[in-house]
Amino acid sequence: MSDDKFKQDNRDRATVSASEDYEVNDLMTKHDISRDRALELIKKHGGSRKKIESELGGR
Repeated sequence: MSDDKFKQDNRDRATVSASEDYEVNDLMTKHDISRDRALELIKKHGGSRKKIESELGGR
């Protein structure tokens, strides 16, 4: 089943997907980090936005 981009209910906001370029780019821009660092953090924390931002110190 594919994602329906028109049905948005905030379930996806808790995670960062490494397969979605716009999510990786958002993380890179928000925290001023490289793509490699962003992908490393996503892999390390299983995509948990809360854990990633905690490690980055809420920058």
